[in-house]
Amino acid sequence: MLEKLQIVKQRFDEVSDLIIQPDIITDQKRYVELNKEYKDLRILMDKREEYIEFTNNLAEAEEIIADGSDAEMVDMAKMQLEEAKVGIPKLEEEIKVLLIPKDPEDSKNAVVELRAGTGGDEASIFAGDLFRMYSKYCESRGWRVDTVDFSEGTNGGFKEIQFEVSGEDVYGTLKFEAGVHRVQRVPQTETQGRVHTSAATVMVFPEAEEFDVEINPKEVRIDFFCSSGPGGQSVNTTYSAVRLTHIPTGLVAQCQDQKSQHKNKEKAFKVLRSRLYEMELAKKNEADAAKRGSMVSSGDRSAKIRTYNYSQGRVTDHRIGLTLYDLSNIVNGDIQKILDELMLAENTEKLKANTDII
Repeated sequence: MLEKLQIVKQRFDEVSDLIIQPDIITDQKRYVELNKEYKDLRILMDKREEYIEFTNNLAEAEEIIADGSDAEMVDMAKMQLEEAKVGIPKLEEEIKVLLIPKDPEDSKNAVVELRAGTGGDEASIFAGDLFRMYSKYCESRGWRVDTVDFSEGTNGGFKEIQFEVSGEDVYGTLKFEAGVHRVQRVPQTETQGRVHTSAATVMVFPEAEEFDVEINPKEVRIDFFCSSGPGGQSVNTTYSAVRLTHIPTGLVAQCQDQKSQHKNKEKAFKVLRSRLYEMELAKKNEADAAKRGSMVSSGDRSAKIRTYNYSQGRVTDHRIGLTLYDLSNIVNGDIQKILDELMLAENTEKLKANTDII
C-alpha cells in the first residue's frame, strides 16, 4: 500500500508544482483540471500521513512488547497495537476506494430534467413530488437549485421541469438518479380507491463548461417568446423567454425562469452545451457499462430503476435489489442512504475492474 501511495505522492508533488506555473494559470481548461486533481490528491495525502502514523505505531508497539522490560509501557503498547490493527485495515479500504480512477465529470454541477411519463395527471403530480424530494435533498447538502424551465400539470405537479444544481460533486452524486421512477398509490382523482402505477423519467447531465463544448453561433436558431406561469406583470407581455435550436442535432433548450432575456439566453446556452456534452458522454458510458456489465450507472433512460409503493410504505431500487420501508422520509429528501448503497455498488465494480488497486 505504501508503494502505491508513494507513486501518488510523486504525482501530488508534480501537480503542486504545475498549478503555480504561469503558462498553466493562463490555460483555463488545464488549470481547472489540475486544481480538481490537486484537491483529490490532497485527500489521499492526508490518508497517507494517517497510514504512515498507524504503521509506525504498530512497529513501535511490537518492539516495546517484545522487549517487555517495562510492564506499564507494555500495557500502553498493547492498546496502541490493538488500535493500529483495527485502524489499518479500515484505512486501507478507504484508500482503495480513493485510488479508483475518478470520473472527471463527477465534480461538475448538474442539469436535471424530470418528465411525467405514463399515468396522465398522476404522473405530473409524481414529477412534482420528485422535484420536491430533490430540492429538499439538495438543500440538506448545501447545494443551490435554480429552475431553468417548466411546464405545469393540469392538476398540479409538472409535465416537465428542468433545473440546475450547483455545489460540490453534484453530478457524481445525482447521476445515480437517472432512469424511470415508478409510483404505486391511490391517485387523488381516483374515486374507487384503486392503486394506480404511474411513472416519471429523470435525466441528469453534467453541466458543461464553455471550454468543454464549442457551439458555432451560426448553427443555433434563437427564438424569443412570452414567459408563462408566475413572474409578475412582465409575464405574457415581454418576449423574455428564450428557445435555442441546435440545427445539426435538432436539440432544443429553452429558459423562461428569469425576467431578463439576456439571463434566460445565458441559461439556455448552458443547458444546450450540457446536452451536447451529455450526448458524447452517453456513448462513452454505454461502452464502459457494457464492458463492466454495470447496472448501476449505465444511464439507460428507459430502465425502471426505482419504485415508490405508498400502500406498503416502501421504496425499492431495482438495480441493487435494495428495499427500504421508509417512504415518508425518502420522499421528503432523505435519499442519502440509497445513494450511498449505489455508490458502494459502483465502487465495488470499479475495484474488480482495477485489480491492481486491491
